[in-house]
Amino acid sequence: MTDTANNSNNETGWNLDNSYAQLPKVFFSTIDLNPVRSPELVIFNERLSESLGMNSKDLQSDTGVEVFAGNQTPNRSIPLAQAYGGHQFGHFTMLGDGRALLIGEQMTPQGERFDIQLKGSGRTPYSRGGDGRATLGPMLREYIMSEAMHALGIPTTRSLAVVTTGESVYRETELPGAILTRVGASHLRVGTFQYAAKWGSTDELKMLADYTLQRHFPDVEMDDNRYLSLLKEVIKRQASLIAKWQLVGFIHGVMNTDNMTISGETIDYGPCAFMDSYDPETVFSSIDIHGRYAYGNQPKIGAWNLARFAESLLPLLHDDQERAVEIAQDAISEFANLYRTHWLNGMRAKLGLFTKEEQDESLIDELLSIMDTYRADYTNTFVALTFEKFGDTILSGKEEFNEWYNRLQERRSRQVESKEDSQQLMKRSNPAIIPRNHRVEEALNVAVEKRDYGVMERLLSVLSDPYAHSPEQVEYSKLPEPSNRPYRTFCGT
Repeated sequence: MTDTANNSNNETGWNLDNSYAQLPKVFFSTIDLNPVRSPELVIFNERLSESLGMNSKDLQSDTGVEVFAGNQTPNRSIPLAQAYGGHQFGHFTMLGDGRALLIGEQMTPQGERFDIQLKGSGRTPYSRGGDGRATLGPMLREYIMSEAMHALGIPTTRSLAVVTTGESVYRETELPGAILTRVGASHLRVGTFQYAAKWGSTDELKMLADYTLQRHFPDVEMDDNRYLSLLKEVIKRQASLIAKWQLVGFIHGVMNTDNMTISGETIDYGPCAFMDSYDPETVFSSIDIHGRYAYGNQPKIGAWNLARFAESLLPLLHDDQERAVEIAQDAISEFANLYRTHWLNGMRAKLGLFTKEEQDESLIDELLSIMDTYRADYTNTFVALTFEKFGDTILSGKEEFNEWYNRLQERRSRQVESKEDSQQLMKRSNPAIIPRNHRVEEALNVAVEKRDYGVMERLLSVLSDPYAHSPEQVEYSKLPEPSNRPYRTFCGT
């Protein structure tokens, strides 16, 4: 790069480090850039940019767009693609960043470290025959969904920018190419450890674990068995994360082990969607034909994935194989209780309950059973409970719901907090809106077909404060028109 380019990047606010590049080469491949013809900025996240300590105005200049397009690297960038494996629908395979590159780790003014990754930036050594490119619709979809999840208070990777490439990408049809700039605490995955356990040495596995501890869990580095502590900390974060998904009706859609982060952030928004009518068997992904990753299965799959993580750590947990397995099994057995505790506490908050009683779980399960029977809308039912307005819900006038609601009132009467306190708790716990599938599709269709981004921008605006319960959000809380065709999502590769 020229001095002029470096100076421009410095003014833009890039402050990159490359700690991942200090790991053994088995974990990554340095790559050359795959320049695109004529990149244009479609959407930019100013708030995220400022939190990263960057100059938003300069990032939106031609120089900034060249970086987002993968045509130019910031100062001190070491572009690389990460290697990992993963169980995809239960089958283990070699994977890796097949269409993404890590340009570096941004160090913020607060001393935080965030991966900056370009998704859709072209071929890498792990592309397995693919073109490494991405199309505009899926990249905008990830932008919308990840920012909505952040606003909901759910740990997630973030989206800094989307640029079009000026080039076509060929899938079933000719589509506009695009690149997403993704920001995450890291891109370390369960699959990263599986890769190390299968194709690396024990020393390399240990180096990866030590790196992970230093980056994400420095407080447990000095524990007697720090690798057991690593396992337990990841279990804790995933139990909390998946409970948060369930509490808002989020369905990830592709919970492969390469899509479970060690940091506890949600990653990969390809076939995800939010549930409308409550049904534990809800699945949207077009390739999940057996419902492996259905809404009701997500906690079980989380535990399964964590068991695969534990397996990869066995050589570090104890020198004796049998003892290592016992240690791992004991740790994994804690997941169910941790998850259930997070979920129950979250459901109590959604119902305005400050205290804990033994019968709370049956009270919650009975409500969900009623909702399942009548296919009540998940989000709007809890909003109706928050404001005691049931007239517009399918549960209005249903005898079993009325009886259940009387029991809820009786339950609330046994806590000292007032009715107003309960409502405030419910307002903080029940979002007025979610990214409704039909609204997301509407925004994406207009953006891709007409290059009109106004619908998407308005959607992002109302999603930015989902607990506001403002008049502007009412229109976006409405359900889609009935359809004989089930909603389907696609990976977007």
